[in-house]
Amino acid sequence: MEKHVFIIGSKGIPANYGGFETFVEQLTARQQNKDIVYHVACLDKDRSYDDEHNGAHCFHIRIPAWLKSAKAVVYDMKAFSYANKMIKKQGYKDAIVYVLACRMGPFVGHYARKLHKLGGTYMLNPDGHEWKRAKWNNAIKKYWKISEQGMVMHADLVICDSVNIENYIKEDYKKYNPNTTFIAYGASFDEPGEGAYEKYSKWCDANEVKAGEYYLSVGRLVPENNFYTMIAEFMKSDTTKDFVLVADNEGNKFFDKLKAITGFEKDSRIKFVGTVYDPDLIGMIRRNAYGYFHGHSVGGTNPSLLEALATTKLNLLYDVGFNREVGEDGAVYWSLEAGSLKSLIESADKFDTTHIEELSSKAKERIKSAYEWSYIVSEYERTFLA
Repeated sequence: MEKHVFIIGSKGIPANYGGFETFVEQLTARQQNKDIVYHVACLDKDRSYDDEHNGAHCFHIRIPAWLKSAKAVVYDMKAFSYANKMIKKQGYKDAIVYVLACRMGPFVGHYARKLHKLGGTYMLNPDGHEWKRAKWNNAIKKYWKISEQGMVMHADLVICDSVNIENYIKEDYKKYNPNTTFIAYGASFDEPGEGAYEKYSKWCDANEVKAGEYYLSVGRLVPENNFYTMIAEFMKSDTTKDFVLVADNEGNKFFDKLKAITGFEKDSRIKFVGTVYDPDLIGMIRRNAYGYFHGHSVGGTNPSLLEALATTKLNLLYDVGFNREVGEDGAVYWSLEAGSLKSLIESADKFDTTHIEELSSKAKERIKSAYEWSYIVSEYERTFLA
């Protein structure tokens, strides 16, 4: 019998960029059990319509841009409403609505009750600690925390992509006795496509970098990703390598703040190169880095960390539970203490080939054993069909 699964909360597929979008892309593209029928909500600013991608039914929800910060909340509510109406109209039995992120907590009870009356199940992926992000003011942080509480309270199953997040959900919301499970985010070992080497060569020339002669960081330019520490400590180090930052620096106020505080523009080794969306090119940039800096301090299993462990030989991670859980002994770690990363960079510069290959081997084995997309997809399908 067919099992209908509605996925809401991502911007939709085909995925252009973003963790949840990539997850939905992989889940549908790598589908193994054809008894599952996916229905994916897609955000659209112009019109509402239906189409298909990866064999999944995509329902586009029009959300006008003027809603601004309320846009994501309204989008999730309208998508949940659409799912309930379709489940009722089509008479789908035991349908699932899987919500990604905790944006509509104050309102989710209404939709969950309607779904339960239809015999359906509401599942939640709480993402990371959104309410801890430095970019939010106190009022928004308070809303995120209240919203998370509501989302967890009404969920039939909370799927956490990190053991640390699962423990947090169980502890902080134990009065609701949440039903939880752990299924990680995924990674892949895709080989570079045709023309990837040529693209990379041109990119190196344009940015004046050499393969194997740069440290790398890829991620959103926000305070909780510890860019200040990475830049300041790198500037203090005596490394002759470059520090390449693939980030959304153009028009970013935090970028201007970093420049004012650190004066990094005076250090020719530090190179902000903007965003890179081409998967072949970013893969080549990762593969050919001497080392990768990962400074994320908020969230669960971070997609960019998985990609780094799967591709870059040497990974230098901020020492926090989420990152240790993933990297284990396939990486080296630094703290926010002054001199910690500086010393690690200078030590890493002297690592011999054998030590780097050993770390690389452990990192890739870690990804293969616990995070490869085919395994993650099978875990999701088992959960949806249980």
